[in-house]
Amino acid sequence: MTSKNWLPVSSLLLLAVVLPSCGGGTSTPTPTPLPPTSSSFALTTVVTGLSNPVGMERPPSDDRFFVVEQRGTIRILQNGTLQSGNFLDIQSLTNFDGQEQGLLGLAFHPNYATNRKFYVNYTLDQGNRETVIAEYQTMASDPNTADPNSERVLLVVNQPFPNHKGGQLVFGPDGFLYIGLGDGGSGGDPLGNGQNLNSFLGKMLRIGVDPPFTGGLQYSIPADNPFAAGGGLAEIYAYGLRNPWRFSFEPVTNRLFVADVGQDSWEEVDILQKGGNFGWNVMEGKHCFNPSTGCDMSNKVLPITEYPHTDGIAVIGGHVYKGSAIASLANKYIFADLTGKIWSLTEAPANTWTRGDILSTGRTLTSFGEDAAGELYLVDYNGNILKLVTQ
Repeated sequence: MTSKNWLPVSSLLLLAVVLPSCGGGTSTPTPTPLPPTSSSFALTTVVTGLSNPVGMERPPSDDRFFVVEQRGTIRILQNGTLQSGNFLDIQSLTNFDGQEQGLLGLAFHPNYATNRKFYVNYTLDQGNRETVIAEYQTMASDPNTADPNSERVLLVVNQPFPNHKGGQLVFGPDGFLYIGLGDGGSGGDPLGNGQNLNSFLGKMLRIGVDPPFTGGLQYSIPADNPFAAGGGLAEIYAYGLRNPWRFSFEPVTNRLFVADVGQDSWEEVDILQKGGNFGWNVMEGKHCFNPSTGCDMSNKVLPITEYPHTDGIAVIGGHVYKGSAIASLANKYIFADLTGKIWSLTEAPANTWTRGDILSTGRTLTSFGEDAAGELYLVDYNGNILKLVTQ
C-alpha cells in the first residue's frame, strides 16, 4: 500500500501483497512479519482456497461457519469442509478495491433458526461512496442458499474517503444490532467525525431490527441509547473511535471488547461503555493526538491496553476464551495484529490487564471465529481458516 493522501499508517487495508507499509506519511517504523516461533501453541489449517476472507460467523445453535469474502461473497464451512458455491453473492453491489472496501461484516438474527434473517455491512459506489447495512433472508427451501432478492436496506451512511470503514456487525445479549463504523478515512480524521455526535462515523451504533420501527426508519431506536432523547444521533451507543476492527461480547459479563486500529503510533483495545467517549481524534490510545501535547483528556475512556507500532500495525479484535481445550487461556481475551502476532490479555486484579505472547505466525490475520465449544479460529487474508491449538 502506498503512503499517499488518504492511506495513513495502520489503516486496516487488508491487502496482503503490500503489507510492509500500512500507509501513512510519517517515518514510523513498520514491523516485519515474523516467521512462526517456538511456542506451546500452534495454528492448524482447517481449510484453504478462500478469496480475501475478512470474517467468519456462526448462527445461534448452528454448527456451520459462514465465511465473509471481501469481494462480496459468503461461503459455508461445515465439519471442516468448504461447501461448493456461495451462500450469498452480492459482488454486483460491492465496490471491493483490494484494500478496505467491499463486504465487511455479517451477523445472524438471534432467531435465525425460525426467521432465516441475517445482516450484512458492505460498501458501494452509488453516485456517492456509501456504507450499507442490509437485511437478507435464507431460502426456505435451501438452508445453504440466501435469497439475493430479499435485501431490505436498514441504513445508508455516506463515506468521504475509501478507508476506515469498520465493518463488523454483532447482535448483543440485549438483542440489538451493534454496528462498528470507522471515522470515514483519510488521515487524522480531518472532518472531525470521531467527536461529532451528529455523524455516524467513528461510532458504535445500536439499533433494533424488529418492528415496530421508529418513525420513518427501517429500524428502531433502543429507548436507553445515550442520545435517544437528544444531544446526538439517537443511534449512537459510543463514540470517539477511529476504525473499530472486530469486536465481541464476553459471555456472562456482557462486556463489549473492541479493537480500535490506530493512526501512526498506537493500537488499542477498549471495553466499550454506553455513551463513552473513547478519545479519537483528540487522543490516540492513551496519548494526545490533536493537539500532540496538552490535549483535553477529561471525560475520555482510556483503553485497557495499547501497543506501539514497533509491535504491530493494525489490531485485530478477538474473543474472551471460553473453551476447554486450552486451559492456560481460560477467561483471557485473545486478540491479534494484522502482521500475524497473537496475544492474550489477563485481568488480575480486576480492571488491570497484562498482555502476554501467544504466537508469532507470519500470517496476515484479519479476524477470529468461535465455535459452539468456545474454541478459537483465525482468518488469514491469504485464503485460510486456522484453529488455535496446543502442541
